[in-house]
Formats: sequence, C-alpha cells, structure tokens
Amino acid sequence: MRNTSDPIKENSNVMNTQGGEKKVMKKILSVALSTAMAFSMFASVAFGDTAVSPQQQFDALKAKGIFEGFPNGTAGLDQEMTRGQFAKVITKLLGLKEVTGQLSYKDKNYTAKNWAVPYIEAVTAAGIMQGKDTTKKIFDFNGKVTIAEMATILTRALDLEVPAETNNSAPEWAKKDVQAAINAGLVDANANFTANASRQLLVGAAYAVDQAQSLKVSSYEVSEAGKVVTFKISDGESVKVTLDKALEANKETEVKFTYKEKQFTEKVTYKTTVAQAVASVTATNLKEITVKFDGTVDQNSAESKNNYVVNGLTFKSATLSDDKTTVTLLVSEGNTSLTNQRSTSLQVNNVKNADASKTITQKVEFTPLDVAVPEVKEVKALGTKAFKVVFSEPVKAETVNATSFRVDNNVIAASVKYVYPNTAIVTTDLTTGDHTLRVSGVQDYSGLAIVPVESKFTVTEDTAAPKVVGVKSNDLKEVTVEFDETVKSVASAYANTSGNTAQSIEINDNKVTLKFNNPLNVSENTVYLTAVSDYSNNSASVDAKVTPTLDTVRPAVVDAKFKMENGNYIAEIQFSKSLKVDSAQNPENYVLKDADGKVVTVSGLTSKGYPVITPSYTDNNKTVKVNLGSSLKSDATYTLTVSGVIDTAYIGNVLLPYTATLNANTAQNGSVTRVWSDVPNGVRYVYVQFNKTLATTGDGNALDAAKYMAMNVDNNGVATTTAKQLAKENNDITLISTNTVRIAVTNNTGIDWAQPVKVSASYIKDSEGNYFNTGNYTVGSNVGTADVKATTDDVYATSRNEVKVKFNTALSNVNLGDFDLNGISPTSYTLADSNKTVVLKFADNTIASDVDGYTLKATNPSTQDSFGNKLQAFTAPVKDGIAPTVTLGNIVRPANTNTITVTVNASEELKQDANYNAAYIQDLFSIDAGSGVTTTVNGVSISQDGKTITVTATVSGATDGKVATVKFDGSKNKAAKAITDQNGNALDEFSFGKQL
Repeated sequence: MRNTSDPIKENSNVMNTQGGEKKVMKKILSVALSTAMAFSMFASVAFGDTAVSPQQQFDALKAKGIFEGFPNGTAGLDQEMTRGQFAKVITKLLGLKEVTGQLSYKDKNYTAKNWAVPYIEAVTAAGIMQGKDTTKKIFDFNGKVTIAEMATILTRALDLEVPAETNNSAPEWAKKDVQAAINAGLVDANANFTANASRQLLVGAAYAVDQAQSLKVSSYEVSEAGKVVTFKISDGESVKVTLDKALEANKETEVKFTYKEKQFTEKVTYKTTVAQAVASVTATNLKEITVKFDGTVDQNSAESKNNYVVNGLTFKSATLSDDKTTVTLLVSEGNTSLTNQRSTSLQVNNVKNADASKTITQKVEFTPLDVAVPEVKEVKALGTKAFKVVFSEPVKAETVNATSFRVDNNVIAASVKYVYPNTAIVTTDLTTGDHTLRVSGVQDYSGLAIVPVESKFTVTEDTAAPKVVGVKSNDLKEVTVEFDETVKSVASAYANTSGNTAQSIEINDNKVTLKFNNPLNVSENTVYLTAVSDYSNNSASVDAKVTPTLDTVRPAVVDAKFKMENGNYIAEIQFSKSLKVDSAQNPENYVLKDADGKVVTVSGLTSKGYPVITPSYTDNNKTVKVNLGSSLKSDATYTLTVSGVIDTAYIGNVLLPYTATLNANTAQNGSVTRVWSDVPNGVRYVYVQFNKTLATTGDGNALDAAKYMAMNVDNNGVATTTAKQLAKENNDITLISTNTVRIAVTNNTGIDWAQPVKVSASYIKDSEGNYFNTGNYTVGSNVGTADVKATTDDVYATSRNEVKVKFNTALSNVNLGDFDLNGISPTSYTLADSNKTVVLKFADNTIASDVDGYTLKATNPSTQDSFGNKLQAFTAPVKDGIAPTVTLGNIVRPANTNTITVTVNASEELKQDANYNAAYIQDLFSIDAGSGVTTTVNGVSISQDGKTITVTATVSGATDGKVATVKFDGSKNKAAKAITDQNGNALDEFSFGKQL
C-alpha cells in the first residue's frame, strides 16, 4: 500500500480536476523521453550537442509562468525546491484552477495570506499531492521534494508501463513508479531516492511533462453541418479544418490536420439529432407514403407537399409526426394511386433539417407493399345523432355505405359521409350508453376487404358547439382552422372584412380549410366562420387570428428526361413545385446548346436556341415538355438551360438557372434493332442488338440469362410454342459491343430454328438507368439474317448533289464503289445518326429538281457492320427530300398608298398546311423598311400554281429611297411545316431586299 505521504494520487491520470473533465495528455513519449533523459541526475545516456539545456528548459517554463527566477535574475538550478513551490509549479504546469477560501491543512502560518495556499489547495483538490501527515493534516509546505517523488511524477506524466516486479531502494510507496523510470533509462538504479531533488531536476521533470502535454487537442467543435471542425489546441490556439466531405452524423471519424509542423489524427463525432438525409421510404398501402428522416426536420418545409414528387401522382397533404422525424404523404383522392409491388421513385426537395443547417434533396427508390387488410382503428360517437369510424388505412369511397355498418347487430337507417382518406361519418339516431358496431365490405385501394369484427363505443349527449383549437395559413390564400370535434357544416367564412369571402370551404373531420381569391395580409388576420355546426346540431360563429407563412422556397428541377415522340426530340423537365403557366410555357426560358457551348440553331430551334414550338406544362406532375425538333444529331450531347421559371406562390419565387445534360442517344425509344443467328462449330449463337448502350450491372443487367426468351411464331407474329429461356447460365451471354449481346443457346428445347423465331428481352436498362419499354418492360424482334439492310423506303435526295440512305445497324466500313445513282458513282460520303445513315455526295447539280426516276443501287456490296456482316444488295427509288427555294420577284409600294407588296418565286409548287391559320402564316414573314418606318404583315397568299408567294403589309412613314427587306423564319417553318413543297419538304429561311 502507498504511504499516505505519497504526493501523487493513485490514479493513472496525473491530473483529474474536481469536475473530472481535464486529464493530462500522456502519450507523446518521443518528445518527452528525449527531454527527460537530459536530466543530469537521471540520464544514463548522454545527449549530443543539440540537447536542450537546463537553462533553456527553465527559460521556456518561465515564459509560460510555470517557474519564477530569483530576485537577482538567476534560475537557481543548483538549489532545492520546497513542496509549496512545487505545488505552484504543478498547478501552473497542468493548468489547475487556484482554490481560495479553503484551508485543508493545519501547518503553522497556513493561512489565507500564505502565497502558497491557493496552489496547495489546487493540487490537493485534484488529488495530486497530499500532506506529509494526513492524520495531523500537515502539508509541510517548506519541506523539500525528493527524487523518488520526482521519479513518480515523471513515470505518471509519461504514462510509462509500471512493472509488477521491482529492484530498487526507493521507499515502498514509490518502488513501482521508480522502477518504471529505471527501466526506461531515466533513473540511475543506484540513486539516493530519499535525497532532495535540485531545482534543475524539477525543471527537467516539469519540462518533460509540459512537452508531453503540449500541442494536444483539448477539445473540438463541429459546425456547418459537419463540414467544418474547429480544434482547440492546448497552447490556446484554434485550428479550423474544412473537410472535403462533410462528416457523417453521429459516427466517429478520423480527421487529420497539421499544426506547427506537427501531424494530428483525431477521432471526432458530429453529434446531432437533426436530420442529414432520408433514412427510408415505405408504403404499406397504396395511398400513403411514409418518409423517415434520420433526425428531426423543419415543420414548414417538411409539410410542404410541393417538396415531394412521384411521377404521375399529386399529394393532398404532407403531415409531420410529433417527434419531427417522419412525414406521411397522402396521395390525392381519385383514380391515381401507387402500384402494389412495383418499384417507385420519390424525389424529396428542399426539406430543411430542424436547425436549418442542411437542406435535404434526395431521390429514394421504394416498393409499395400492401398485404394487410384494413381494420377499424377508432369508433367515436358524435353525440346521439351520428358516429365516426376511422380505418387503419385509406379505403375506397364506393365500398363505404350504410350496408357496411350494423349497430348492436341491427341494420340501421343511416346516411354515410365518406371523408377521404379513411373516415366514415354515419348519421343515425343513437341512444345513450354502450353499443357494438360491426363493419363489413370495406376495401382498401389494393382491393383487400376488411375482416368483419365488432367494436365497442359509448354514446353521450353533446350540447357544446365546436371550438377553435388551432389555425394556420399557407401563402396568404389558404387557412386551415382546427376544431375540438368533428365539424358537420360551415355556413360561410371570410377574412378581415366580409368582402373577402372564402371561395371554397373544405371540411375534413375536425379541420376546415378555407381558400381565398384575394390574399390575406402579410401581418395578422382575423378569419370569421359563421354557423359552424357539429353532428348534434350545436352551432356557433367563431373567429380566429392567423399570421400567414409566406412561401419563399424557389422551385427546383428534380428530373430531366430526354426522349423521342413522333420523330421529335423531347426534353421533359420535372419541377419541385407548381409553376405559373406563362413562365413555364415561355420558349425563351429554354436554351439549347451543343457540347461546345454554342447555341443550336437547327430546325425546330430559333437562332437563339429557343424552341420554335411553345413548351407545354402539366400541373398535376409539375412537368414541362420542350419540343426540340427532329434535327438534332442522334450521337451528340447537348445542354438545355432552364431559367426565368416562376412558381405559383403569391410572391412568385424564381428558379435559379439550371442546366440539364441531354444525351441524344438515350432519347431514342428503347428497342431491339435486330436479332440474328448463326451456328459456327455446331453451337448456335443468337445476337441481340439494341439501339442504346446497355447496363451490365444492377437490376437492369443485360447479361442476365433469365431475361432472354424465345418462341416460335407464325407469319403474323402469333406464338405457336411456349416461350423458352435461351441460355441456362449468365456465362452463356457475352457483351460483344456496348449495345449488343451474343447468347450461346443452351436451353432451346421445343424451339424449331427452321421456323420463324421471336426473341424477347425483359427488364433490361440502358446505361442511363432507364428500362427498355417502361410500359411492359419487354422488347423483342424476330430472328433474321445477319445481313446489313438498307431501309429502302428511307432514301432521299436532300440537295442537288446529296442522297441520304438509312440502314438497320451502324456501319463500320463503307465502300463508295458499292453505290450507284442512275449510273453515277458518288465522290465521297459522311456517316450520321450513330453511323446508321450514309450521306452520299455527288458532283454539283447531279440531281435534277424533280427526282422522279432516280434509283439508288448497291450490287454485290462489300460495305459491312462492325461484326463483319455485309450489306445486302438493294435497289431503292430516291424520294424528294430537297427543300424548295425562292427568288425575289419584287418589293413595291405604290404611290400614295400605305401598303408594301412582296412577291417571291418558288423553284417548285408550294402548298400551305390548312391546320395553320392566317395569323400564324403571317407571323412567319417580317418586312423591315428602315428606321422611322413601321410595317405590319397583314396578308400572305400562294398562287394557284403554287409558284408565287405574295406578302402584303401596311406601312407608315416615308420609304422613298429606303431599302425594304423581307425575311422568312425558316426554323419555325421547319418545325411546323406550314409551307412546304408537294412532298412535304419545308420552305427554308430566306431574306431579300430592294430599294423602294
């Protein structure tokens, strides 16, 4: 046992304050040992020339206020130190708080005036030093400090391993700690451990401890949602570390940083109860979605239904749980609902966590699973004239009627009011007392019917009218008033003045929602409701005060899809909130650029990259469809910048500019482009080529053998055999190009390959994560030959020296000599449409304006695809794909008239599409007659032979000597095809001028 005179508390921590919060840092032996070994009394190994001298140690400690020199300015290193002086050193060294107002010892002159008392009390309170005589409570502040005591301090300060066996002459209480110092080479085993330690020795020991605990992290603070950690260093400085990736909440993580050329590795934990992400999304019925966050969220943003998007659905409400961690989304009443056991995506937008340190935007996949039958959750009497039944989940209105209910096993005469989503209010006379209700026939939205059960309820008289218990407002035009009981009717309602009446009153159990055409005040409002009645016909008029919450959240783009519809490229942009229609459909809010950042000006787009056709907006799914025309390159990447779009908040919030990347290849409708088969070396291989790059991992993996089936079909494509899986193992499938798989047929029992065979592929995704054919998830085609084929009904002359021909697959090697146009060979070619289209170039004016009689041939061709399959010979008529051209006829302004007349002559017969009215056609033309002159086009006509266009315009201002210019918007016309030749080729852009 330790002697009670031991000055060090028997605790592995050298220092432990009264609060138990601060401990000495003791793990840096490399620095501390090298310092401690410099002690002249302790060192068994001499230091070199670079060792820190005792005087330098003293000077460093003096600068920190740990030691004081003598009045004459010397360190007095050869002198001894008293226990009181040492108590002060320890207090200063370890940063203990000086203790006043307490006298723990009875030494002579141990009074509040004694300079050493605050330090002695400090080390005593910390359990570091005790009195020489604990029985008599004598500290002996003028007594000296022995070498054994110093060795013990050093051992504990450096956290040396204390051995079980000892072999030294130190006092019994110190033997183990002294032995640890000896084993570490710090103490001479033959030292006189009871001798007093010199100040030099004490300075060295204090310096060792100071070095061991210096430059330590004493505390840290995490801020900016885990992105920043501020470390408090033991020297009083702070180090702010900004992380590349925010800390994961409530998880211990190592953070590394450098301070004063020292590397630190600290374990930190971002402790928070506020949400950082969506933890899970579930749906146990088809009308409600449960969104669980990993912490608490802000109620206003969490309960904004605009912040949640599921394609094809709208939400009636979003309700936050009492613990602020879970939101229940209620799908709007009607035919739309979730699909049982089908994977669905929920996009969460702009939900703030509880301390507003993070805004959560996250897309989560979930699969609704409704396998539980609805149950009666609550039966409550509404006085003696009605009762309310609440079901465990949303139920179908058509299954809730009077025949669904029996009271005390009796059929009742009742009227039933269904309150979406899960409540029935049954009006019927009831006697006071206990009753039994039996419910049957009620179904949920997956068709599961309630199991008939009996529920007890008690009826009492109700003589009190409904009372207001809560009120809240949404964006100045909607107020919800909550009552203490179910409300039957409200006669009318208005806000502030009778002139601002509610345009609609919706009653949902005990909540009444009022919607106003005129906005409420931004400050406090008073809402009045007249004749609020319950089901016992108690009625009263009430008022409630409410200060509206403004919607200040900007709309955001939550999804951007690119697809083909009727040959046009369509960008489908889904937003987080409902939009003002005029802003959503403004073409100037959408700009298309190519991969180099240049504005795209092909057919269907204006010279500024705006869509020619007005975008369309659908509010129920908050989606804008932007038609970008049919002329984009199928193998190119584009960017669509969306800006200027405004939501429907009373004070509209504007979208921050958003740029979506659109890959034209992924816009193609997912399909199988061709299937062919061969049998080399007795093994049948089936090749399936798709029109998109394939996914090869995950649930859409194209290398999954179970996804490929084959069956025999007749000439009409009707199955004549049962579908069979083509391959047994995934190893039988090889990806031979980014869009083509080769299947070694190993499971074809029952398939007659001599007859027509159809191959289908199911649940395969492209590289963008989109399923092929999202309608039924299956695509397929009949097995054909390996030959490359020209699409013979898609051969067009696009100019006087150019013919375009499409093929069923991408070409890798084109032989110009394969092609012949009425005996003329092409001079060059280019590939387009992902190498599926060849544009053949001929000498200038090779092709006449009238292409009738032109034929393109390929005889015994060697052109082939990347698999070595050769082009089949073909002969195809050349169709007219040459846009008509015009030349200026005249531009005149007859004398003394306010009319300008323009005539242009066409290269071939033109026609006007009857689907476009005169105003639209007139808008294609503009006439500029110079500064100070205004013109308005008011007439466009095409001559009977189709060869002349006449444009008339009213004019004001002098035009003599000025140049009038007529312009035709070819981009808009290409998209609309309002004026074309007889073969449907749109008249291209032109501009002519003439001096008047």
